[in-house]
Amino acid sequence: MKIKKITLNNIRSYKQQEIEFPEGSILLSGDIGSGKTSILLGIEFSLFGLQPGQRGSSLLRNGEDTGGVKIEIEVEGQEIIIERTLKRGKTVSQDYCAITIDGEKKEISVTELKNMVLRLLNYPKEFTKKQNILYKFTVYTPQEEMKQIILQEPETRINTLRHVFGIDKYKKILENISILTLKLREEKRIKQGITINLEQDKLSIVSKENDLESKHYNLVSIEKELFAKAEERKKIQEERGEILKKIEEKNKFQQEVEKTNIIIAHKKESFSGNFRIIEQIKNQIKELEELEFNESQIFQLERETMSDKEEKANLVQKSMELNSQTATFNSKNEENIKLEKKISNLEICPTCLQNVEAIYRANILHKARSEITVNNKKLEILEQEKNQIFEKMKILDSEIFSKERKITDLKILKMKFQEIKEKQIRLQEINQTNNFLEKDIELLNNHVETLKNSVFELGKFANIFELKEKELTNSLSQERIAEIKVAELKKEIEVFSMQIQELKEKIKKTEQVKMQLNYLTNLEEWISKKFMSIISVIEKNVMIKLKAEFSQLFEQWFDMLVPDSFNVELNDDFTPILEYQDYVIDYAYLSGGERTAVALAYRLSLNQVINSLLSEIKTKDLVILDEPTDGFSEQQLDKMRDILQQINIGQLIIVSHEQKIENFVENVIKFKKENGVSRKE
Repeated sequence: MKIKKITLNNIRSYKQQEIEFPEGSILLSGDIGSGKTSILLGIEFSLFGLQPGQRGSSLLRNGEDTGGVKIEIEVEGQEIIIERTLKRGKTVSQDYCAITIDGEKKEISVTELKNMVLRLLNYPKEFTKKQNILYKFTVYTPQEEMKQIILQEPETRINTLRHVFGIDKYKKILENISILTLKLREEKRIKQGITINLEQDKLSIVSKENDLESKHYNLVSIEKELFAKAEERKKIQEERGEILKKIEEKNKFQQEVEKTNIIIAHKKESFSGNFRIIEQIKNQIKELEELEFNESQIFQLERETMSDKEEKANLVQKSMELNSQTATFNSKNEENIKLEKKISNLEICPTCLQNVEAIYRANILHKARSEITVNNKKLEILEQEKNQIFEKMKILDSEIFSKERKITDLKILKMKFQEIKEKQIRLQEINQTNNFLEKDIELLNNHVETLKNSVFELGKFANIFELKEKELTNSLSQERIAEIKVAELKKEIEVFSMQIQELKEKIKKTEQVKMQLNYLTNLEEWISKKFMSIISVIEKNVMIKLKAEFSQLFEQWFDMLVPDSFNVELNDDFTPILEYQDYVIDYAYLSGGERTAVALAYRLSLNQVINSLLSEIKTKDLVILDEPTDGFSEQQLDKMRDILQQINIGQLIIVSHEQKIENFVENVIKFKKENGVSRKE
């Protein structure tokens, strides 16, 4: 990874500043408080955001509501731009995040951006949820923080280094092994509880199988008994069926008696009815024979009626003629009246258009009136004749009606006389029918007697049926009891079979659990006695190797900074040990320059060890040193040239206010602070 450019907007003492970083060694120079460290904080914030416990107010410029950092970096040929902003509310928090990779920009969340940066830098996954401790120990650790690490409690320091080296996983493995062992023991106790009754269950299954065999034997015996009961019940049912047929036959005979009695009653009723009809016919014949009837009266009356109707027809014809004459005279009178009205007022003739003389008009009127008078007299005569004809017709209608009524009565009487013969024939037929009915009634009475005898003979089967019904009920009860015994025994057999099957399944599962228990026992023994010791040995060997490499590098870097009279090494907890003339000197009794030398040597050694172990990370070509020469003597400052030449990386950024360092680097960027605002010179 190489830093190409960073832009600060309202970050600490900066308002708006853009800084480009060339390759090689770079010195950020300036007086104390000129804003050099703010640039390093800006770089860290742009890459990883606010760290746990870090306040946004420590970065955002006082009095400003918004600010941000934009950094351009290169990672293995990829051009990457990262943007982060801060916003002041109740607190100062991160507001906007974006990343641009080879020109493709994405706006993402704070967490997503951090994870993406870690992936781009190829930091191990276990560092995604941790503080940027790997970045601090490989790229940028303030010198004072490194001194604090050296002065930490040994246990705290070695745990920190374990974490940085990525070998705290061994400790985690051992802790997990302890947890796993506890869980295995708990699981063993559970499985031991499950398998404790295994042998008892096996004995129980043998006992139940013996009981089951006994029940099967009993079932055969009871099923034979049930079969015998069923056969006995079937026999009784058959006998009962035969008796029932006799009873049904008796009931049919009784029904037949009732039907025959009904038929006899009907025939007797028919016989009585016929007898009454015979008496009525005899009386009717007697009454008809007593009547007098002369058929010539019908012919005489019909001739007279015909003569009267002819006379009436003549009168009707004459009446019509008189009506016609009356209509003619009335029509002539109407014409004369119209002429009289017309002539009385006529002065000019409508034909010849000449004046009509009064004499002529009077003559015409006189003639018309004379004709009207004559016609009226004739009409009176005609009216009298019509009245006479009407009276005659009225008399004729009465006579015709009377004669026709007599004719009708005579014809009815004639028909009655004709019915005498028919009634006599009818009387013979009814007498014959009654004779047949008497014979039928006699036969039916005989049939009834026969049926009654049969009913009497079959009556004894009713008592027999009741006895068979009781026998059948008792037999069904016995059969039902046997069926219940069979069902109960089968149910017991089924339950026993299920219990045996369940016990077999339980034993099978328990044996599987026992196998698992044996496996867990062996696994626990292997983990406790072998695996834990292997992990401990591996961890110890890794730590020995790291300590040896770390100690060798620490001695080399320290020897370059401090006279040869010092002997240095690291003990097992990575604490620096300094000997001077065979005396061990405590770190607290060293001079300021010597303590700085120890911290710088420790820092550079740590960087090399980490980059050696984690060779795939993309930040191994970048190192940032913040005030690495604090307290150095002139002689130690001169040795920094060799130190910087020895650090062979792509980009080395040094923050220092020592002007002498400017001669040791390839690039110098100077800063100054005026009126509380930092800027690049």
